[in-house]
Amino acid sequence: MSSKQQLNLFSFTMIVVGLVIGMGIFRSAATSASHAITPAVYFTAWILGGFIALCGALTYAEIGSRYPVTGGYYKIFSYAYHPSIAFAVNCIILISNAASLSAVALIGSGYITRLIPGVAWTDMHKALISCAAILFFYLVNLRGLTISSRAQNILMIIKIGMIAVLILALFLPHPPANAALVVENNLVVGESDWLMWVKSLGTSLIAVCFTYGGYQQTINFGSEVSEPARNIPRGIFIGIGIIITLYLLANFSYYHIVGFQQMKGEKEIAYVLIQTIFGKTGADVFSFFLFFGVLAYVNALLMSNPRVMFAMSEEGVLPGIFSKKSSKNEVLVASLTVFAAICIVILFFAQTFEKILNFTMFLDCFGMVASSATIFILRKRTAHLDGTGIFKMKLFPLLPLLFMAAYCFLGVSIFIQTPNTALLGLAVLAAFMVIYFIFRRRKEEGV
Repeated sequence: MSSKQQLNLFSFTMIVVGLVIGMGIFRSAATSASHAITPAVYFTAWILGGFIALCGALTYAEIGSRYPVTGGYYKIFSYAYHPSIAFAVNCIILISNAASLSAVALIGSGYITRLIPGVAWTDMHKALISCAAILFFYLVNLRGLTISSRAQNILMIIKIGMIAVLILALFLPHPPANAALVVENNLVVGESDWLMWVKSLGTSLIAVCFTYGGYQQTINFGSEVSEPARNIPRGIFIGIGIIITLYLLANFSYYHIVGFQQMKGEKEIAYVLIQTIFGKTGADVFSFFLFFGVLAYVNALLMSNPRVMFAMSEEGVLPGIFSKKSSKNEVLVASLTVFAAICIVILFFAQTFEKILNFTMFLDCFGMVASSATIFILRKRTAHLDGTGIFKMKLFPLLPLLFMAAYCFLGVSIFIQTPNTALLGLAVLAAFMVIYFIFRRRKEEGV
């Protein structure tokens, strides 16, 4: 790639920020607070989540730099592992992405229902609203990439504006949060209670890591950054630093304006914050636009994930129908339809944000650990690239090991909190491995 086409430091930094900052901050902060026994645990989780993201982004950037291929996140598995593992892990990543889409859609439906008070909104009602949003953008994507990408640009601007309003609220006049509740929850946990502290940190981290997700996509840019040895680490450090700062400011707004104890009992926490500052009308306007910001995420995943299924089909691990495109506008109709259907099934199977969150994050634990571990294989197989200008992280193997350990800790925390959800995740992984061998055998027999 010519230098004119490569990403400079600023462009790559903005990509890192754009990959991570999403809609989770409008909901997951309340979920994280509900599991934190003290504000210290809560803010520790958000700082630690940023450090985990930093370790992960550096690891994936080197993986992408050493093995630069289109659809890198899938290709890496087939290169480093047995095809059955590659197939199973990539399938659970797709399921996890579908669950993430459903979870974020539920965030949006929760805010939009605030516009009609007095109605006894149930989880099923919110699931139906989320389903309608998914079906709408499914139809948009069926029209082709040009229309869907234009919609994405508009919706991304709305999302960024919503986050800015959250932070701005901290600097506007507002009544203080209940001081008694804040003092009560700042009681120091004794040293004998360290296990309770660690358990609380683990469960609080689940929602935090969901909010910090997206950095793994740096794997797709390792070969497209100018002066990678210099600009990739700088871009990641600056980008993650910006993200941590923004998230901490948003969380401090929640903590300072809403109050730690009330955060635990809220779902649409940003609505409460905006209502405190701007009144109900301001909160309603915020919720209306936030719902459209949520749709940006829904649209983005409906655009990207069918293309992963396309790559898997071209590799021969999924049936050929998943690589077929519409003759009219080159839309991956089968892949798009199946992915949207998975989202809707998950939506009605779980119905609540918390259930979907634990399911998607447990699946993510497998994907994150397995994908980041490929760095050890790639370091051996591509040793000849050392010294050629590719990005090579410092503090290896400490950073990838810390990243893998963090996600193992997260997986154990989910298993302790919701063992049924964890067992379901294990069953899904095992099922996909069985499906791979069945599909391979039928293919060899020519069935």
